[in-house]
Amino acid sequence: MASGTALIYDAEMTTHKLLWSDPICDIEVPERLSSSYEQLRSYHLVERCVHVPAREGTEEEILLVHSLEHLEVAKSTQTMNEEELKRVSENYDAFFFHPSTYRCARLAVGATLQLVDAVMSGKVRNGMALVRPPGHHSQRNAANGFCLFNNVAIAAEYAKLKYGLQRILIVDWDVHHGQGTQYIFEEDPSVLYFSWHRYEHQEFWPSLKESNYDAVGLGRGKGFNINLPWNKVGMGNSDYLAAFFHVLLPMAFEFDPELVIVSSGYDSGIGDPEGQMNATPEVFAHLTHFLMQLANGKLCVILEGGYHLKSLGESVCMTVKTLLGDPVPQITGEMAPCLSAIESIQNVRAAHKPYWKWLAYEVPPIKTATIGCEGSEHFLPEHVQLMKEMDKTEIKALVSGFYADLVKEDKTLLSLGSLFVILDRILKKEVCNGITASPTAALSTAVALRHSVRFGFQRVLCVFVGDMEMIPNTEDGKMLIINICEKEQSGKTSCKHCISLNWKEDAEGNDFFSALVGFILPVAYSYQPNLTVIAVGPNRSLEISGISLLVALLQGLAESRIFAVIEDTEISLMQNVAKALVGASTPSFGIYVPPTQEKVNKIKALRGQFQQEWKMLQCSGKLSDFIFNSYTQ
Repeated sequence: MASGTALIYDAEMTTHKLLWSDPICDIEVPERLSSSYEQLRSYHLVERCVHVPAREGTEEEILLVHSLEHLEVAKSTQTMNEEELKRVSENYDAFFFHPSTYRCARLAVGATLQLVDAVMSGKVRNGMALVRPPGHHSQRNAANGFCLFNNVAIAAEYAKLKYGLQRILIVDWDVHHGQGTQYIFEEDPSVLYFSWHRYEHQEFWPSLKESNYDAVGLGRGKGFNINLPWNKVGMGNSDYLAAFFHVLLPMAFEFDPELVIVSSGYDSGIGDPEGQMNATPEVFAHLTHFLMQLANGKLCVILEGGYHLKSLGESVCMTVKTLLGDPVPQITGEMAPCLSAIESIQNVRAAHKPYWKWLAYEVPPIKTATIGCEGSEHFLPEHVQLMKEMDKTEIKALVSGFYADLVKEDKTLLSLGSLFVILDRILKKEVCNGITASPTAALSTAVALRHSVRFGFQRVLCVFVGDMEMIPNTEDGKMLIINICEKEQSGKTSCKHCISLNWKEDAEGNDFFSALVGFILPVAYSYQPNLTVIAVGPNRSLEISGISLLVALLQGLAESRIFAVIEDTEISLMQNVAKALVGASTPSFGIYVPPTQEKVNKIKALRGQFQQEWKMLQCSGKLSDFIFNSYTQ
């Protein structure tokens, strides 16, 4: 078995530098490379490694991934003056050219391929290439994000071609999404690409929808592109380890790679101004150790980002020490991933469950989701996950087609942003249930029902409390609507799938229990919905305690998938519904007050009307009469 760790470094790659002032690019400095190498020297790690010289990548090797046009543009910059270099750099997002850039980029490619050759030929077991400029953002025909040529992507294509490899794992732990690598391999099942990255619901660069967890690959490559978005800064050791335990390692061991290549960006480490994360250098030793157990130890680590020189140097040293076989240092910090990390991990697992056998053993989803509004974190239960809503452009694009007949006015659009975000999470089983506030509950409910049916749900139960101005078509049986309102509304008659229950709670507020167990629950259980929508609209006829009990008891249906839409944004109502959704005990009802004879008769009439349709209403007539009559005695 091969032994030894290769280290590849060439000081010439430090000659690539920014010649003008640019606040975006000025963090990509030559010292990133030289200080990392000096740190390795100070720990006496350089002499312990096998020295492998860098070489220039050939044009043929670069063309394995990049277009001839891109290569020619890069080549042409060698003789340009500063003004010309600045002008051509402006054609790209966050990139700068220097007369030495082309030469340095070819050295970065060649150093990466030298490492692949050393590992695949058995000269060494593993190794690290300190290269610059980095590569994972560069695309077939464009420089991007400090990257000219995609070193790691070229290495994967080179290894497939030269060594006949059929399964290569690329692990990108840089804090930015390596969208260039994703684009190159998104249809290729021979490359499993994993990237975690600061995302913040698409607010962080490169701010792409295809950086989100649901970008799983295209065509034959579906399931081989794994994006784990970090939606908050401050992720630490336990979050990174949890991502490996619950996402990467299960898929990687099932994939069984023949070579592992790491896009090793250390801007995901503590102190880095780009990442703003809290992972300490020790965690990279653990991540490296895990990856060494794959592909018979064939592991190539290629430097990408990292802009805090001290954190970068320490993390590089931790990685190399682990490659050399030194004991893995003890990890620090509390071993408990944060709620945002858990949400991201579970979203990835749900998105990839169709493609990986390991993921059949699913962890339970986040229980309850809502859209955060200012101050909401102070009154909602701690286990409610706050989501970010869609922007107006996205909502308009969605609504303009399938829901255009329902949504007539622009002012109603924004209220639907949170609805679609949360409901889609529920429908995809990424969260168990959710709650949203809406200024137009009836409209939001109508859209939610249609959206759920369109998604493929065949039986959606809707219990609407208040005046429901919009009654969707229920003739096909895909929706069952129970409208609880104070007064009978003109022109509305009850039918099997659209039932009106006229009920106004007494002052004591606890007689609704009679209607709930005597009619609503038997009908709901007869219907056996696969989603429940509970909406509270204008002129609600139930008190908070009754609505909370309704939410709590209906969680026995549809695998607890409940979407709550609340028009009245009174804090106490939102609080209590949210508490019911996360499983808190319902508040005490106090002394039981039986319903009036009028209400008893109303329930008896509805039971008689619908017991042939909803069989759970059927029971001995004499017994049911006894139960309801006893309420009034």
